[in-house]
Amino acid sequence: MTVAIDRATGKRLGERPPRPGPAGRLRRSYQKYWYAYAMITPVIVVLGVLVLYPLAYGFYLTLTDANSLNTGRTIGVNEIEATYRFIGFDNYADILWGETAYDRFWSHFVWTIVWTAACVFLHYSIGLGLALLLDQKLRGRTLYRLLMVLPWAVPTFVTVFGWRFMLADGGIINMGLDSLGLPTPAWLEDTFWQRFAAIMVNTWCGVPFMMVSLLGGLQSIDNTLYEAAEMDGASAWQRFWYVTLPGLRSVSSTVVLLGVIWTFNQFAVIFLLFGNTAPDAQILVTWAYQLGFGQQPRDFAQSAAYGMLLLAILIVFTSVYRRWLNRNDQQLAI
Repeated sequence: MTVAIDRATGKRLGERPPRPGPAGRLRRSYQKYWYAYAMITPVIVVLGVLVLYPLAYGFYLTLTDANSLNTGRTIGVNEIEATYRFIGFDNYADILWGETAYDRFWSHFVWTIVWTAACVFLHYSIGLGLALLLDQKLRGRTLYRLLMVLPWAVPTFVTVFGWRFMLADGGIINMGLDSLGLPTPAWLEDTFWQRFAAIMVNTWCGVPFMMVSLLGGLQSIDNTLYEAAEMDGASAWQRFWYVTLPGLRSVSSTVVLLGVIWTFNQFAVIFLLFGNTAPDAQILVTWAYQLGFGQQPRDFAQSAAYGMLLLAILIVFTSVYRRWLNRNDQQLAI
């Protein structure tokens, strides 16, 4: 067997050069894409200051017993040093299986799951119905679309305060129910009706986003698919089930994931609607705020631990959700 040798280098012809190490690959990548690195550096710095540092510091606080009484602070000209201690994972243990774990975590966790599932289901179903309606050739369709988007365009605090006035004992909703001879619920006092009102207000705020997103997805579906299905004798329901829903699959998976994340962490609606007056209607994110800023002494460590648990729950959900979608896509491809 004859092996060709390059006389200049002494290496075999056709032999691959050795793969460079991580440092070499990074240096080569920087030399080739230095302009891209220069463009993204400010973004990385901003994310590090606004996201990564607070996240790391919040995780550190979860490992301590920090509260408003033992943290460092300045009173006038006197500086008081921090006296909190490192306690490891005791905060997590106390939250998840301590003596008051059900009242302080699990009851709010169950209500947060119910709240998220109900709101996202209503957002998607009502948004899809409105998108199907606005996708038809209607006179004044542009005006209808504008009116439907208004609840989303109006700032959240304006919308929630408006609902709070309407849901008060002497508000327009109870006045209307009373004029019809119907019972007038205590929307802002009774636990059941507080939760019902929270879901109703959040549905009002979230439907327009779903409607606009799904309407864009509907307009991207090829009309020839509907024509072929109609020629095959498919009913309106069959066209919806076998053409519309599969055509909206990519859009639906994205907006549902975003809806779950936003609703799970929806602080504004609950806080602005009830403040600190509805302990049983608080979801996990508002309960974490209550622990950290709405009581005395303020429990910074437990509040930060709630934040870490919220982040972990959403990471697990997102991972499982994306894996489930990928597996279904593979099954459909087969």
